[in-house]
Amino acid sequence: MAADSTSSGGIVAQGLAEQAAREKTYREKALKMFPWVCARCGREFSGKRLRELTVHHKDHDHDNNPPDGSNWELLCIYCHDNEHQRLTEAAQQGAEPGTGEPGDAATFKPFAALGDLLKDKK
Repeated sequence: MAADSTSSGGIVAQGLAEQAAREKTYREKALKMFPWVCARCGREFSGKRLRELTVHHKDHDHDNNPPDGSNWELLCIYCHDNEHQRLTEAAQQGAEPGTGEPGDAATFKPFAALGDLLKDKK
């Protein structure tokens, strides 16, 4: 039984097909524009291993594909996964993506009185 475009399965399949077509277009452009090197770890890719090199959108918006490639960088699958994991963890901590600053910063200062304690030991 084939899923029609109004069923949830049909809508998902259509969305995945559109995403794959869009990705193929910008990936091909990025591979022509940039050297086949991961921008994070510096590994070089060629031949069959080229499939391990992915296009990362710097602003995390997959629809932002400027023709000059200014929103793209090539990352290996491992660095790409790491980048998205860092974004997920930052969001869970309440940080703004890319700032590295947690929303609820630690306020406890374990060494605040250390100077006073050391003065007594002299």
